[in-house]
Amino acid sequence: MSDVNRRVLPGFSAGLSLTTGYLLLLVVLPLVACLAKACSLSPGQFLAAVWTERARAAYALTFGCAAIAAALNVLLGLIIAWVLVRYQFPLKRVFDSLIDLPLALPTAVAGLVYSDLYSKHGWLGRYLVPMGVQVAYTRLGIIVVLTFIGLPFVVRAVEPVLAAIDAEIEEAAAILGATRWQSFYRVILPTLFPALLTGFVLALARAIGEYGSVVFISSNVPRRTEIAPVLIVARLEAFAYADATAIAVVLLAASFALLGLINFLESWSMRRAA
Repeated sequence: MSDVNRRVLPGFSAGLSLTTGYLLLLVVLPLVACLAKACSLSPGQFLAAVWTERARAAYALTFGCAAIAAALNVLLGLIIAWVLVRYQFPLKRVFDSLIDLPLALPTAVAGLVYSDLYSKHGWLGRYLVPMGVQVAYTRLGIIVVLTFIGLPFVVRAVEPVLAAIDAEIEEAAAILGATRWQSFYRVILPTLFPALLTGFVLALARAIGEYGSVVFISSNVPRRTEIAPVLIVARLEAFAYADATAIAVVLLAASFALLGLINFLESWSMRRAA
């Protein structure tokens, strides 16, 4: 037996076959079917389907709210990760486990809970609505829900990097006369920046494809509070399958671009750490 064969793990052929079959049946085949359906449209028909006034409003709302929510997640995620890593307090493990709740909670449940909380007669809405702050069935409600959904991605991306920072570096900065803010801004933040950027992109990608929670807290009014996934469902309900697939291709292209950016950021972070 050659050295190459001895280096191959047992079951390599079966594992490779299973992996290839999974990718073909559950990933590649649906994508090809989606692209094939979209290709049934001529270029003019495709452009007419994906670039209507209603579609442009849905894109702007989807990407705009997703970007705002991801930016809020960076700020909140950094603060939460800092507290969980740097401080000891009662029930710390309980709070840490609650960070992952949005990943386990069905998104429809999250949408129902938030819409009930911020409705006119909800626990929070009864105080906010008389003050002129309308959250449920508005764009603000969409941002709130997307922030809830994307928070774990930032916290889990920042935590290990923050925990790996040597406290002696901060002590050295303090000895050299740096204030706490200068130590954070010039010493800690540059190290955390790749993780924060990765968390931002992950939260952004998650928010762009979110449907279950948003559909309950937004009023789904075309050109006002209708996101792109809701528009796809509306096209399907109107039996305009090709148009729905064309809009899905636009979101798919955005998702692939974000995946490429995530991979680039991960490799950049590894090179920076090395």
